Amino acid sequence: MTAKEVVFLIDESGAVYHRDDGDGPTRIPDARSRWEIIWESRDRLREIAHSHPVGPLAFSHEDETTMSALESALGRTVVFSVVAPGGMLRRENGQTTRVEIEPAWAAELRAVSGMSSIL
Repeated sequence: MTAKEVVFLIDESGAVYHRDDGDGPTRIPDARSRWEIIWESRDRLREIAHSHPVGPLAFSHEDETTMSALESALGRTVVFSVVAPGGMLRRENGQTTRVEIEPAWAAELRAVSGMSSIL
């Protein structure tokens, strides 16, 4: 399987209710349809998680600007996560932490992104 960046929209129960696939391992192009889904499901949305299938285990500058724009548009904070071969980070209320016990959807995100396991 070819590595590709993938984004999941996740609700309060931890269920993935939307998935978008990028066109390569290092980016997911902006899509109006994704912004519309986020807006239409804003009351349901709790977390936005995406993969970095070839690393790094970090939020990129583009991630940072996108997260800022999303929270500004929604008028509230959102939980953001990045899943990479070496682990998972979560940002909640401005604090970034490494996730030791990953949610079930993290394994699915790795699989659909072309990552086979945690390195």
